[in-house]
Amino acid sequence: MMKKLQNLGKALMQPVAILPVAALLMGIGYWIDPTGWGSNSIIAAFLIKTGAAILDNLGIIFAVGVAYGLSKDRNGAAGLSGLVAFLIATTLLSAGTVAIFKGVDASELALTDGWQKMNNGNVFVGIISGLVAAFAYNKFYQVQLPDAFAFFSGRRLTPIMTSLFMIIVSAILYYVWPILFSALVAFGEGIESLGAIGAGIYAFFNRLLIPTGLHHALNSVFWFDIAGINDIPNFLGGAASLEAGTAVKGVTGMYQAGFFPVMMFGLPGAALAMYQEAKPEKKNVAKSLLVAAAFASFFTGVTEPLEFAFMFLAPALYVVHALLTGISVAIAAAFHWTAGFGFSAGFVDYFLSLRNPVANNPWMLIPLGLIFFVIYYLVFRFFIRTFNLKTPGREDDDIEATADTASVKNDFDEVAAIIIEGLGGKENIEDIDYCSTRLRTSLVDGAKVNEAKIKEAKVLGLIKPDKDSIQIIIGPQVQFVYDKIHENIGK
Repeated sequence: MMKKLQNLGKALMQPVAILPVAALLMGIGYWIDPTGWGSNSIIAAFLIKTGAAILDNLGIIFAVGVAYGLSKDRNGAAGLSGLVAFLIATTLLSAGTVAIFKGVDASELALTDGWQKMNNGNVFVGIISGLVAAFAYNKFYQVQLPDAFAFFSGRRLTPIMTSLFMIIVSAILYYVWPILFSALVAFGEGIESLGAIGAGIYAFFNRLLIPTGLHHALNSVFWFDIAGINDIPNFLGGAASLEAGTAVKGVTGMYQAGFFPVMMFGLPGAALAMYQEAKPEKKNVAKSLLVAAAFASFFTGVTEPLEFAFMFLAPALYVVHALLTGISVAIAAAFHWTAGFGFSAGFVDYFLSLRNPVANNPWMLIPLGLIFFVIYYLVFRFFIRTFNLKTPGREDDDIEATADTASVKNDFDEVAAIIIEGLGGKENIEDIDYCSTRLRTSLVDGAKVNEAKIKEAKVLGLIKPDKDSIQIIIGPQVQFVYDKIHENIGK
C-alpha cells in the first residue's frame, strides 16, 4: 500500500512541475501591470493569459499527468486516456447535465453539492480520472482482440475501456460527490475557522507528508479550488481577484506566506548547523551536499535535497523541522503578512509576488526569515550535539571523497554505472523508476546491494522500504541519471 501511495505521489509531481511556468508568466505579467491585470499592457495581458491557461485547466493537466505518470511504459496513449476520462466525468457531472438528471433548472442546484465545481479546474476529479485511466491502460495496453477487431487492440483499446470505466465511476460520483465535496469543504472550513492556528496545523502536516509524496493531496484542499479556498490561483489573480472578491488582502496567501521564511532562511540555517557539526574529516563531503541543497532551497524553494539529507538519518529532527514550519506559517498568518507562489516559497516566487496587489507587507517575511535562520541554526545544533544525531558528515559509514569521485556527480554515465554495480548488476534490477528526487528500484535479491558502492556516486541518501527494494536520493538531476540507467539495462 505504501508503495502504491508513493507511486501516486510521484505521479502527482508530473502535473505539479508545470506550475512554475504559470507562476513565472503571471508573476512577470502582474509585475508589468500590477493594477490593470493586463488592460494597460499588451505584453502583460499576453503573459497573464498564458499563465491563466495553465491554472484554469489544472484538472485536465492532473488527469493527463497522473495517467501518464502511473502507466507502465510512460506512453502517450495513457495521457490520452486520462483526458478522455476527465472529459466524460466533467460532462456527465456538470451542473447542466445533473440538472437534466434531476429534472430541475441548473440554477436550482444546491451550491453545497459542488456540481458547479465540475469544471476544467477540478484537481480532485483530475486525479481520479488519471487513476482510472492508468488502471485501464496498464490492464489492456497489451490485449489482442480477434482479427475482426484487431484495429482496436493494444493501446487503441485503452481509451475505449477507460470510457466504460469512467461511466461507472461517474455514476458512483453522482451519489458520492455531494457528500465528499461537503466533507472537503467542512475540513477546509474547519481549518480555515482556526485562522492562523489552522494555517500552522496545515503547514505542520504538509511537511510530515513529504516522505510519502502525499502532501500534494493535502495541498490541493488549501491551494486549489477543491474546498473553495483556492489560495494560489486567487493570489496569482492579483487585482482581478481583488475586484472579483475572490481574494482578500492580508488573508489570501496565508497558506503560502509562512513557507518563505523557512525555505529561504530556516533550512539554510539548518544546513549551516549540520555542516558545523560534521566530523572534521568529513566536512568537505558534507559541504558539497549542504551548500548546493541550501541554495536550491533559498533560490527556488526546492527543499527535498536538503530535507532528505536528514529526514531518515534523524527523523526526530525532521519532526522538529515540521513543527517550526507550522509555527512560521502561523506567525505570518497571524500578522497578515502575505506573499504567494506558483511553485514553491523560494526567492524567485518571493520577488515576483512583491508587486502583486494581493500581497500584504511581504517585506516583513524577510526579518521573520532571519529570525528563523537563527532558530533553525541553534535548534539543529542543539539536537545534533545533544542526541548525537547522524546528520550528513556524522554517519559512521560515510564514503570518503576522493579525487576520482569528486566529479562523479555531474557525470551521469559514471553515476549510472556505479549505481547499477551497487544494485548488484543489471540482472538484479527487477524494475526501476523515478520521482522528483529519487530513483525507486525493485530488486530480485536485496541482499546483493552494495550500499558503500552506491554512495561512491555521492548520492544524497538511501531508503530501504523493504528487503527487496531501495530508493536512492539523487536530487533534481534524477531524470538524467535514470535515463542513463535505463539505456544500460533496458528496463
